[in-house]
Amino acid sequence: MRAVVQLTDCASVTVAEHEIAAIGTGLTVFLGIGQEDTETDVNYLAEKIVNLRIFPDNAGKMNLSLKDISGDLLVVSQFTLYGDCRKGRRPSFDAAAPPQTAVVLYETFVQLCRNMGIAVACGQFQAEMIVRLTNHGPVTMLLDSKRLF
Repeated sequence: MRAVVQLTDCASVTVAEHEIAAIGTGLTVFLGIGQEDTETDVNYLAEKIVNLRIFPDNAGKMNLSLKDISGDLLVVSQFTLYGDCRKGRRPSFDAAAPPQTAVVLYETFVQLCRNMGIAVACGQFQAEMIVRLTNHGPVTMLLDSKRLF
């Protein structure tokens, strides 16, 4: 499971010209689910993201988590995080989980974050979305449940 985590002042998702989700200060997470992913991967990333200390404290040092600041979380499914561009010019998405598997793990991730007391807004699974965000810092982290990076 892979995640692009961005510290955001605000973020929203629009589908078919209708805003379906919006958050204030918090994290925007683009979540990719791979064929090999299980609930173990979901648990690892949910815990890691909710407790990741990337928000500034009073001294300006990255020392606070989403939980510490009572921030919001926007989760957007993004299978393209498993795009392999090493060969040719067109990405291969063979490593991405099939939609029927991915949606279950995506929803499990969202529920785990909610169970940790986080206000979670979501994109729409398998929809073409417009995601708008104001990245603060800019702070962007790449996470992989297999710890490849």
